[in-house]
Amino acid sequence: MNFLKSIINAVADPRLFFLLACGLLVLVVWQRERVASNVVGYGGLAALAIFFIFGTFDPNFRLIVTKPDNVPIVGLIFLLVFFIWYSIREGVLNDRRIAAGLGPIEKAESDRVWVWPDLVYIELIALILCSVLLIVWSIFLKAPLEQPANPANTPNPSKAPWYFLGLQEMLVYFDPWLAGVVLPSLIIVGLICIPYIDKNPKGNGYYTFTERKAEITIFMFGFAVLWSSLIVLGTFLRGPNWNFFGPFEFWDIHKLAALTNVNLSEYVWVRAFRTGLPSFWLVREIFGILLVVFYVFALPVILAKAWFKGYYEKLGGPRYYVGTGLFLMMMALPIKMLLRWLFNLKYIVAIPEFFFNI
Repeated sequence: MNFLKSIINAVADPRLFFLLACGLLVLVVWQRERVASNVVGYGGLAALAIFFIFGTFDPNFRLIVTKPDNVPIVGLIFLLVFFIWYSIREGVLNDRRIAAGLGPIEKAESDRVWVWPDLVYIELIALILCSVLLIVWSIFLKAPLEQPANPANTPNPSKAPWYFLGLQEMLVYFDPWLAGVVLPSLIIVGLICIPYIDKNPKGNGYYTFTERKAEITIFMFGFAVLWSSLIVLGTFLRGPNWNFFGPFEFWDIHKLAALTNVNLSEYVWVRAFRTGLPSFWLVREIFGILLVVFYVFALPVILAKAWFKGYYEKLGGPRYYVGTGLFLMMMALPIKMLLRWLFNLKYIVAIPEFFFNI
């Protein structure tokens, strides 16, 4: 049993956890015909339930999972798995119908809205079940109310509410002005821009995957692999001193991670050129600045002439560059996370003279 727990703790290492999440997404997309089966969907939920039931016998796991603040995140995991599977299943079923010339099932029933009694009964039952669930929850799970804030007694770890845990995790890898202002603003702006960038009518009002492969895959990566995984990491795997802990590992407040985060300029000048850092900030950070300029301005042009040529022709210049820019900003997060985990890279551009770090 301890051997199995040690394996799970090793898999929970953020580097392996993130790579496995990406691999699972690729597997789901590639083998969606098999994933769409009821055996895989309900079997996956059953396996997830067995894992949590098995884990509650461990005191360290039970202490984390049964914390009132964390119980909703356990439900979030189950709902996330179910609805991803359900959307894949419905998309596969519709793709089969479209290939057979029947059209999606939603279009076949688009002229009928079953309000009475079907919708009313469903809403009434949902209302009753949700009310019962909330009443039982409030009786058996005490509200996580704590003492008034005391600056002399700061919790360790001090965590934001679950809906801000993704932002708090981003603060580990980016400067506060980026993680707290720029990137959240880009998320909002990106969601607003989607209807104007993607005008393809296919997939509107019905489930599909074949007709919207790239769009659905990008959304699943951004929502499930990035945002949801950051919430899970921050909830269950971030412990005292904001160190990573396995789900069956004791949260030792004295655990110290021997890390020395190094800026890109130090990698280039000190470790590669074997010399000291130049005093002038532009010379010192020129390699990082050129890398950022290439990533933001040159890479979209290169992609337009290579792998994304079809999208450039379909979307046109303005929509393509806005969409690609937002996509690259999204990909900057996992790239920076992997660079930190693999190479202890702190900042690509570090200019403390102007409080500007990337």
